[in-house]
Amino acid sequence: MSAITPLRDFVADITRLVSLGPNEDNLLAEGKTLLERLIADDAWLPDAYAEPGPDSYRQNLLWCDPLERFSLVSFVWGPGQTTPVHDHTVWGLIGMLRGSETGENFSVAVDGTLTKTGDEVLTPGMVSAVSPTLGDIHKVSNALVDRPSISIHLYGANIGAVRRHVFDAETGAPKDFVSGYSNESVPNLFDRSTEIRNEAC
Repeated sequence: MSAITPLRDFVADITRLVSLGPNEDNLLAEGKTLLERLIADDAWLPDAYAEPGPDSYRQNLLWCDPLERFSLVSFVWGPGQTTPVHDHTVWGLIGMLRGSETGENFSVAVDGTLTKTGDEVLTPGMVSAVSPTLGDIHKVSNALVDRPSISIHLYGANIGAVRRHVFDAETGAPKDFVSGYSNESVPNLFDRSTEIRNEAC
């Protein structure tokens, strides 16, 4: 078994799951179980997708379903790095792989201002869910001051191409944004040649 095998197996399992249909409760429940299994060991994540940026967090695409029904991303946070307050507009699962991150959750009040609804700290092995029905507005920061943190995110769309919103922390005013991705290539999940050669021996 190669180091990348858990990632390939996860992609296959999620592909089967989304093929059952767009039942959000099922996707979040079953997806959580699969993501917990993936993040139980971090040897599968290639080094290229685990490096923090010098000035900002990195959002690295690990896989996008060809029909854009889901995408898998590694978020890498250097010490002190944080996001603006933002939403997702689709369901998502956040699994902590290495380090720790703090999430500040918000809702939009009737007058358009942001109301903080709570804090959440993720440590390795933990999985959290977001969606428009559950609440999907938050600000995320590396909880560690001395080393990077990495979380693995599963979203119900090609998240880097979704038109979403960032919110002014003081006024709550939304602004459109499309996040894109930090990387220009994705891991090669399908070079199984070494495994096949070894099986023949």
